[in-house]
Amino acid sequence: MNPLRYLVFFHPARLARSLRMALKSLLLHKLRSGLTMLGIVFGVFSVIAMLAIGEGASTQAQQQVLQLGATNILCVSVKPPEETSDPSQGRQWVVRYGLKEADLKLLDVIPSVVRAIPIREIGTEARYGGRTLNARLVGCTPDYFEVNHLSRATGRFLTDSDGEKFAMRAVIAHDVARELFRHEDPLGKTITVNQQFFRIIGVTRFRTASAAIGSSLSGQDYNKDIYIPLETLQTRIIPGGVDVQRKSGSFSAEEVQLNQITLQVTDPQVVLQTAETVRESIERNHPGMKDVHVVVPMELLKQAEQLRGIFNVVLGSIAFISLIVGGIGIMNIMLATVTERTREIGVRRALGAKQSDIIEQFLTETMVLSGTGGLIGVVLGLLTPQAFQAVRGLANRWILEGSAAGGELGRMFTQMEPTVPYWSLPLAFGFSVAIGVIFGLYPARAAARLDPIEALRHE
Repeated sequence: MNPLRYLVFFHPARLARSLRMALKSLLLHKLRSGLTMLGIVFGVFSVIAMLAIGEGASTQAQQQVLQLGATNILCVSVKPPEETSDPSQGRQWVVRYGLKEADLKLLDVIPSVVRAIPIREIGTEARYGGRTLNARLVGCTPDYFEVNHLSRATGRFLTDSDGEKFAMRAVIAHDVARELFRHEDPLGKTITVNQQFFRIIGVTRFRTASAAIGSSLSGQDYNKDIYIPLETLQTRIIPGGVDVQRKSGSFSAEEVQLNQITLQVTDPQVVLQTAETVRESIERNHPGMKDVHVVVPMELLKQAEQLRGIFNVVLGSIAFISLIVGGIGIMNIMLATVTERTREIGVRRALGAKQSDIIEQFLTETMVLSGTGGLIGVVLGLLTPQAFQAVRGLANRWILEGSAAGGELGRMFTQMEPTVPYWSLPLAFGFSVAIGVIFGLYPARAAARLDPIEALRHE
């Protein structure tokens, strides 16, 4: 005999009667029924919440990659380990590594490259009046603003003419303007950077910081940048590309001509092929140095999409375990209910009820428990973004502020927005009902198989 055939209720009146009886039986023990439902409620909620957090984290990672540009190739200078330095140079006080002007000329002539955008950056201290600020001084070309999705708040961006004239002009970022000038209008004002005076010609709008990508690309906070013409930085700030740092009596110097070159490719279809050509060219110019990393956003985007599916499967599986635990709780309670209602079952059988009627009654009760718990869990799951914001607010206030863990991890946590995938709602609810049926089937069959005479004798 296949017990699953009893799950089909052919007559609406019979189904309505079964539901009324199930509700009546469950309401006789409100606390027990409520506690039993909690396992399903939290199981469904955890499934939806886990998938929402996974979806949010994956979306954030993909957005970070897309901000780098799907048709871009990034060549980044990286300080190599000491064992890869050129032994013929001996011990040097000035560490030389990274991209050179020769690399820029070589990469710019690759047929599929539309333009090559170089930058050179150093850490610096900016001053205005009695206020100081640690900032990043970026020597760049006018194309830099478009490539990095920087928008103008006021004034203008740098132009080719500024670079040709080695102009002492600067565009400052949102936080630099706020902290140095407070309520003043920065346009036309002069700031001091590396003992040089720069006139402010523009201010950028706030831009979300980018996260680090492995060891190849560090996270960047664009809101504390000062942008000047690349030619001005190379001739007046760090001639020859040598950046000297003196701290607490120590001396260090690095010679880096360019920190990064962003290559824009004509067609997304040739990005990966062009990237291989770029890697080969870099390897020829820097044999065995490992001082330049080539980052291809398109490759990272494909990896992020693959990780998205893995993330959802792993998190969903973990949450699904809590549903199984809830189902075990339902089975446990229903088995206890069968024992308590043995005499009732005997009376019903004596009055002509069939085994299918008993199975139907107990399965209906388990489906009401799991279905109601599933609906409540779905409602709670829809509130995941709001709940996450509340938790994030507490974490920012009590945990992340002033702690070492509040660096890159804190930035990712504060920027992530959980997204509830709507396909997860019917999936989680369907699983909750299925769990109720599966774990309620054994108690229902156990009740139906009781001997009527023995059940009537039960005290």
